[in-house]
Amino acid sequence: MISLRAVRSLARALPRTAPLLPRAVAPSLSTQSHRYASGGPTSAEVSSILEQRIMGFSEKAQLEETGRVLTIGDGIARVYGLKNIQAEEMVEFSSGLKGMALNLEPDNVGVVVFGNDKLIKEGDVVKRTGAIVDVPVGRGILGRVVDALGNPIDGKGPLDTTQRARVGTKAPSIIPRISVREPMQSGIKAVDSLVPIGRGQRELIIGDRQTGKTAIAIDTIINQKRFNDGDDERKKLYTIYVAIGQKRSTVAQIVKRLSDSGRFFSPSSHSFSLSSLPFICRRPCPKLFVPPEPPQMP
Repeated sequence: MISLRAVRSLARALPRTAPLLPRAVAPSLSTQSHRYASGGPTSAEVSSILEQRIMGFSEKAQLEETGRVLTIGDGIARVYGLKNIQAEEMVEFSSGLKGMALNLEPDNVGVVVFGNDKLIKEGDVVKRTGAIVDVPVGRGILGRVVDALGNPIDGKGPLDTTQRARVGTKAPSIIPRISVREPMQSGIKAVDSLVPIGRGQRELIIGDRQTGKTAIAIDTIINQKRFNDGDDERKKLYTIYVAIGQKRSTVAQIVKRLSDSGRFFSPSSHSFSLSSLPFICRRPCPKLFVPPEPPQMP
């Protein structure tokens, strides 16, 4: 900060030193000094004007650490110059694409690109954002369709949530987890009778292509309607569908089927039944790497 005494000293010394400056070095200052001399402002007025301008100065400039792309290929960019970057920090390329810093090496940084890496060229500028990669969470995501970074893609406007959680958050270990002691009714008799699934249990559905793996999952989601329409919050089952590497047409069909069955959240009916968070299909591998965050319920 510039002290008030220093400002006043500078203002008093300026009228005496301004005529001594060469016109080529400071033409604007010389012209302004000549204007004051012809107009007859006193040194007190000049001092007051300079004091107001200097004391009213606000620092609007913001320093940003930037780097340059060394190589780009297969969704990975090698960036030089980002010395203070953090692991899993979001970066922005000059083309507007986003990326996440993963490999922090002594001379460069490995960044995974969230988008088409063909839009990035060697020598492009990369700047830090200072933010660790995170995604929105909470009840506001229920019934919405978002991409891998949590951006809504269903045309329903912005998400109604302010909560965010980091992508790299470690999953709870075995000890903090609640034991599996209640069944999860899938509504499919063959599953419930032969291989019953518990609430909180992980179950893998294995099968070849076009054998009905997705159909079982979708039917299970739809069959939760009878529990979610009730008032008992303990019986409600919040479901998340994640489409990884699927076609756009397939994702659109699944969303339409869930919408027609009434499984999407409607604020008027207070039915918190489904949060569908599919990744956009056929996206680059880095977007398939970032997992969606389940909505955290209070």
